[in-house]
Amino acid sequence: MDEKKCTGCSDCQNAKDPRYQELAQVIDEFRDMEGALIMVLHRAQEIFGYLPEDVQKIVAVELDLPLAEVYGVTTFYSYFSLKPRGKYRIAVCLGTACYVRGAAELVSAIEKQLNIKVNDTTSDGRFTLEVSRCIGACGLAPVMTVNDDVYGRLSPDKVPEILAKYQ
Repeated sequence: MDEKKCTGCSDCQNAKDPRYQELAQVIDEFRDMEGALIMVLHRAQEIFGYLPEDVQKIVAVELDLPLAEVYGVTTFYSYFSLKPRGKYRIAVCLGTACYVRGAAELVSAIEKQLNIKVNDTTSDGRFTLEVSRCIGACGLAPVMTVNDDVYGRLSPDKVPEILAKYQ
């Protein structure tokens, strides 16, 4: 994309993709608000499922921000993803309480069952495995989430049963 003013994608290669038109509307909605960048990126990720480079460039141009600032925000906050995530986002807490109670073994069990590593997505696009620094359920350690579902007091032998719910 050129560093010129974006016209809502009417003159670019993505003009026919309605997601880019929706992005243009979101940018217009938040353009003059304080904190617009985070709100626009949040909505952009909802629209696209992640934040591809071309979307970050459009946001930077439209909000009159350096691309480095947009990229800095997208890489700083763990909520944002630069690559597509699976339908089910698995997050294993590696905070202190969870770690000392065996969270690393949970990660290993999930990696083995799904044949992926942390921050990868299964080839069918079903699961993405991530780690978290704290889920906020220390009393249930070790803890993992699958999207909004929280599972606590886990051991590696419980992983197959939990994942089977999402197959």
